[in-house]
Amino acid sequence: MTDQAFDALKTYEWGVDPKTLGPITEAVVASHGDAAARKDLEARLVQALGSEVPRAAKDYVCRQLHSIGTAAAVPALAKLLADKELSHMGRYALERIPAPEAGAALREALGKVDGKLKIGVISSLATRREAASVAPLAALLKSDDAAVARSAVQALGFIGTAEAAKALRAGVTDKTKVPVADALLVCAEQALADGNKAEALAIYKGLAMDDQPKHVRVAATRGVLACTGK
Repeated sequence: MTDQAFDALKTYEWGVDPKTLGPITEAVVASHGDAAARKDLEARLVQALGSEVPRAAKDYVCRQLHSIGTAAAVPALAKLLADKELSHMGRYALERIPAPEAGAALREALGKVDGKLKIGVISSLATRREAASVAPLAALLKSDDAAVARSAVQALGFIGTAEAAKALRAGVTDKTKVPVADALLVCAEQALADGNKAEALAIYKGLAMDDQPKHVRVAATRGVLACTGK
């Protein structure tokens, strides 16, 4: 049945009964705890992704690799990042793959894509929250593309490390002052959630100053109280 389902992938289009691919989905679920079976399935999915199967089939394959993908799937998924139709599905799978190669592929793509595709990659890097992404994201804070710069600000806030907060403070411009302040609030929240009260408190205190917008000062003051237990 699984072999027949992989054959069906070759011509699978939107509107075709998804049950035809059911055996693959079932095999993916059943492979939990079986490294050999999972490795074989991943290899077959990667092979299908690199072939001339329809877009709908590649979309399906990415969804399965989201569940069982490893470093072995990264090269095939990385090739999708510059594809306007499939970039989002490639990112969807890469976001979940725990191997560092997945994050590296997304960072490499930053220099190869523009506009909405770059913003998407930035979003995926934010989701992965890797320390290695702080420097390349910081380099985008002063991008000529305002949307890219804002996305980088938000991503650094979501990563939320002390290094991310430092990059935000160093890269702030007149145009990004408010977004950076908002992102720093997120950094503080992340630090607090991670148990780093000292880092959170330092950020909150810096944002409670009179030169910050009212909503930032109010949130920062509440943050200080949360950190100090008052």
